[in-house]
Amino acid sequence: MRKSTLAALGATALVAAALAGPAGATSAGSAGATSTSAGQTGTATSYLVLVKKGASVSGVVTDLKATGAKVTSVNEAIGLVRVTSRDSAFRTHGKVAGVQGVAADRTIGSAPVRKPQAIEQEHLKAAKGKGGAATATKVTRAGDPLDPNLWGMRMVKADQAHQITTGSKKVRVGVMDTGVQADHPDIHPNFDYKLSRNFVTDLPSVDGPCEHASCVDPVGEDDGGHGTHVSGTIAASLNGFGVSGVAPSVDIVEVRAGQDSGFFFAGPTLDALTYSGDAGLDVVNMSFYVDPWLYNCVGGAPEDTPAQANDQNMIIASMTRALDYAHSKGVTLFAAAGNDHTDLANPGTDLTSPDFGEPTHPRTINNDSCYDLPTEGPHVLGVTALGPSTTKADYSNWSTEPQSGEVEVSAPGGWFRDGFGTPSFRTPENEVLSTVPLVTVQETGEVDQNGDVTPLGETNGVKKECQAKPAKGTTKCGYFAFFQGTSMATPHAVGVAALAISAHGRQGHGGFGMSPNAVRDLVMDSATNHACPAGGTQSYIREGRDATWTAECEGSLDLNGFYGDGIVNALGVVR
Repeated sequence: MRKSTLAALGATALVAAALAGPAGATSAGSAGATSTSAGQTGTATSYLVLVKKGASVSGVVTDLKATGAKVTSVNEAIGLVRVTSRDSAFRTHGKVAGVQGVAADRTIGSAPVRKPQAIEQEHLKAAKGKGGAATATKVTRAGDPLDPNLWGMRMVKADQAHQITTGSKKVRVGVMDTGVQADHPDIHPNFDYKLSRNFVTDLPSVDGPCEHASCVDPVGEDDGGHGTHVSGTIAASLNGFGVSGVAPSVDIVEVRAGQDSGFFFAGPTLDALTYSGDAGLDVVNMSFYVDPWLYNCVGGAPEDTPAQANDQNMIIASMTRALDYAHSKGVTLFAAAGNDHTDLANPGTDLTSPDFGEPTHPRTINNDSCYDLPTEGPHVLGVTALGPSTTKADYSNWSTEPQSGEVEVSAPGGWFRDGFGTPSFRTPENEVLSTVPLVTVQETGEVDQNGDVTPLGETNGVKKECQAKPAKGTTKCGYFAFFQGTSMATPHAVGVAALAISAHGRQGHGGFGMSPNAVRDLVMDSATNHACPAGGTQSYIREGRDATWTAECEGSLDLNGFYGDGIVNALGVVR
C-alpha cells in the first residue's frame, strides 16, 4: 500500500530517509551554503532550501543571507526558502545550521524536451476529415446550449444531481494549473479574483516571449489553455451559454503553478499547495506531475547522478510536507493518474526523465521507493480516465494492486479511439468538450485572427458561442474545444466532490466546509461500481495500438485497478 506507506512515514521520517541518498551521493543533510569567496561562477543559480523541522526558518534565512546568497522567497508553512547564489558549490560544501537539504530550482534551465499536452489533443494529429457533429443525447433537465455534447456529465449523473443542487458559492475549488481565463463568459460568473493567485514567472526559454514586462501574468489569464479547460468541466456556469460544469455554482480559485508550456516545477507547486490551505480552499484539482521527474525516487534511480538523486529527495520531502499541510487545513486533494498507459504498481523503466534541463536517460523504477507526484502522495485521490463506452482509455495509467491506493476512482476523461466499428470511432466528440481561451485555439490554427472557427477547427469540433450583450468583465464570444486525458477526468471527480461539500458541508470555526476524509469516503462510497473487462485484460490492438498498451485489470466489482472504487457519481453524493 504505497500511498498509505508514504503517509505513514511522515514528513520528518521521509526527509531523513530521502536525504540519505544512494552510495556516493552527497548528503543533502550536510549541504548548505558557502561564502561568496568559494566556488564563484559569476552566474546566479536558483536553489530550493528545505529547513529542518523544528528549526527556525527566520534563523536559516539570516544565515543564508550572511553567506552571500540572495533570498527570493520564503514559504514558512513548510520551511522552504528559495535563494540564488553565485557559488558553484552551493549544494555540496559547507553548512548552514538547520538546513535539511538543497536542490536545484528547476525553473532555471534550457528548453524542454517534451510537450506535456500531446495526448490531450490527439485528434489534432489524426487523419483529417473524420470529425462530425456530436450525437446529442437528450438531457433530463434544461441545461446550456452545448450540454448535449457532454456525455461525461451524464456518465457521472451531474445532470440529475443539478435537480437537487448546482453547488454553493461557499465551496471554493482550487485549479492548480496553467491559469484560468477569467473573462471567458462561462467562467467569469464563478471566478474568484480576490482569492486567486499566480505563483509562476514565465520563462522565455520554455514558454516563449513574455506577454507582460514582468513575465508574471495577471490573475485571470491562461496562455496555456489547460487550466481553463479543467475549470470549465468543474464549474462552467449554468447560465444559458456554452456548457455547464459538474458543479456550476461553486467558486473557482486560480492557484497557478504551471508554466504556459505546461511544466510544473517544485517551487510554484509547493507555494500553491500551502496557499490553498491558508486560503481555506475546499478542493484542489491537480492535473499534472511535478517536473522534471515522471517518478521521484528516494535516493534516486540507480542510473541517476548524486545531484539528481538529491533533487528528487527534496521534491519527495517537500511535496509530502505541502500535501500534509493542505490536508490538515481542510483541503481535499485530487490528481490525475497519468497518461503513460502504465501500471503504477509495476512502472518498469522511465524513458522520459528528466524532461527539462538535462538529457533524458533510461531509469529503473523501484515501485517501493519511487513516486508519481502528486498522484501517489499522501491524502491524494488518484483518478483514471474513461471513454464514452466506460472503457478505460488506452492512454490512462492504472494499477494491478487495487489495494495500494494508487487509484481511488475513475471518471470521464475522453478517448478519441472509442467506439470501434461505429461512426464515432476516432472522432473528437469522444473527448471532453470544455472552455478554452481564444489564444490557444488561434495557436493551433483552429480559429483565425478574426475570431472565426477555421475548417480545421470545424473538423476538430471547436465551438464558438457569442453573447448578444456581453456581461461586464467578459469577452463577447467564448470558445470550446475537445481534449482528452486523465487531466480531463480529474475535474469531473473534483466537481463531484464540490457538490458533495455543497450538499453536506457545515459551518464551523474555519468557515463552511467538510473534512477531507469525509469527502473522500463519500466520493468513493457513492461511486458506481464497474467490473474489470471480461477475462481481466483490455487490448487496444484493434484501435491501432500495439501490445505494449494492453492492460491487465486486477480486483473485484467493488474495487479494481481500472476503476478504483468506481465511476464518480454526482447524484450519489448529493442525495
